[in-house]
Amino acid sequence: MCFDESAMKMAKSSFLSKSSSQFLLSAPVDSTRSSKCCTDKAAKFELVDYDSLPEFLKHNQFIINYYRSEWPLKQTMLSIFSIHNETLNIWTHLIGFFIFLILAGYAASVFPVDSNAYPLFQLNTLGISSNGFYIHISNQTTETANLEPVGSVVSRWPFYLYLAGAMFCLLMSSACHLLSCHCSRTSYIMLRLDFAGISGLIVSSYYPIVYYSFTCSPFIRDLYLALFTTFGLVTVVISLMPVFDSPQFRPVRAVLFASIAASVVVPIAHKMIAFGDRPEAVLTTRYEAVMMMCYGVGVVVYAARVPERWLPGKFDLAGHSHQLFHVLVVAGAYTHYLASVVYLRWREAEGC
Repeated sequence: MCFDESAMKMAKSSFLSKSSSQFLLSAPVDSTRSSKCCTDKAAKFELVDYDSLPEFLKHNQFIINYYRSEWPLKQTMLSIFSIHNETLNIWTHLIGFFIFLILAGYAASVFPVDSNAYPLFQLNTLGISSNGFYIHISNQTTETANLEPVGSVVSRWPFYLYLAGAMFCLLMSSACHLLSCHCSRTSYIMLRLDFAGISGLIVSSYYPIVYYSFTCSPFIRDLYLALFTTFGLVTVVISLMPVFDSPQFRPVRAVLFASIAASVVVPIAHKMIAFGDRPEAVLTTRYEAVMMMCYGVGVVVYAARVPERWLPGKFDLAGHSHQLFHVLVVAGAYTHYLASVVYLRWREAEGC
């Protein structure tokens, strides 16, 4: 995720007249650079230092060297295979995207959307440990040949919606880090797609938690889902408004994303109150606690800009805060995937 904002120098009159209504496809143009941005065919494809950057690329003063600056689009895209200070930012989330793509493909073979086959048998093929809980079937043997269907096949779309949200977030983040150096307009668009990806990951994470925890309480389930979906849409709309590019609104954006992410505690607490005696509820809550810890530590590292703050210039290529943040995001998302598998296993095995 690259949610450092561009500090673009826009003409005041254009900003005041259009900032409240412009959205993704009508990005404000930097009048001082528009003749050069995205059209300079004679640009030198060399890495520069922080002081040589245009304002819209100055995100972290503790990263001193190895910047790409206003490269033509072809060279910008090809730079995915070269070494610069965004290389690991690109690849940590691009690899994460392919991990989730593989997980989605594997899950589709185990959880086919329209399957009425033996759900408990299918779920056991995932290799997810069931030490935390078991399903007792009276008068049945444990042999696979004699295993009979238990419970019912429930809707799988919340599970796949989460996988789609995670992949969209990771792909948009990787693309943002790859392409934002091209020009201010491209940076503007990619940052908003990145914001949309963050919102998508946060909101889609709620669906397995809420849908499978409260499958048997449709009113509560639908109320939670409606509220969280509304919060996510509002966040996306707000993040697309150029007025929030200005530095005075950065705390507002931070509070907005933090608030919607922290609200996951509400359905988790409700789940534990309602099903605290169930080992499945306890197991998923443990996974979710690890997920929140990964995200929380990642945000703290990102905001504090450590370790590069302590040794400026020493972590330009590897080990800086944004790379650590990316790794923790992938770890947190994978942990939530494991929780989602347990949720689906629980409901398919027991139904209501």
